[in-house]
Amino acid sequence: MGLAREHLPRYTYEDYKKWEGDWELIEGIPYALASPSFKHQRVVLRIARFLDEFLESRCSECSVGIDTDFVIDEHNVLRPDVFVVCEKVEDRLLKAPQIVFEVVSESTSDKDENLKKILYEREGVEYYVLVYPNLKKARIFRLKDGKYIKVFEAVQDTYEFELKKCSVPLDFSKVWE
Repeated sequence: MGLAREHLPRYTYEDYKKWEGDWELIEGIPYALASPSFKHQRVVLRIARFLDEFLESRCSECSVGIDTDFVIDEHNVLRPDVFVVCEKVEDRLLKAPQIVFEVVSESTSDKDENLKKILYEREGVEYYVLVYPNLKKARIFRLKDGKYIKVFEAVQDTYEFELKKCSVPLDFSKVWE
């Protein structure tokens, strides 16, 4: 497989902007985004809603987004399920968010647990959260000395994300309801 991968054409952000449908671009290789299940969308909605309600009332500098292109460079464009950013965003992310949540399914697990984790780590995303709706569990990683360290596994727990400008709690028991 390595040899075949080396000979695949490498696409750029300019190519990506012309494509129909939903895609991510990782090291110049396009990955079609699967149609999310209802359960996936409900988890995304709950995470975004709880974070947004908290931030609106307590931290005017940070905001929550969903399904927005994070343009890293000419050969890498990711689309996080949910993210927290502490700056103004126009139509796409050009700087790393502070928190990224990826809702993991069977068809996305390898990409979420490996490829995207490496890219988010490299780009300095402070927290990377893998959310497993079928297991009702989340694995929370925090960047320390340029590497992700697993800091928490949430099931029915609340985790407090410590950002530069604020502290953001998320009660995972509400995410699974």
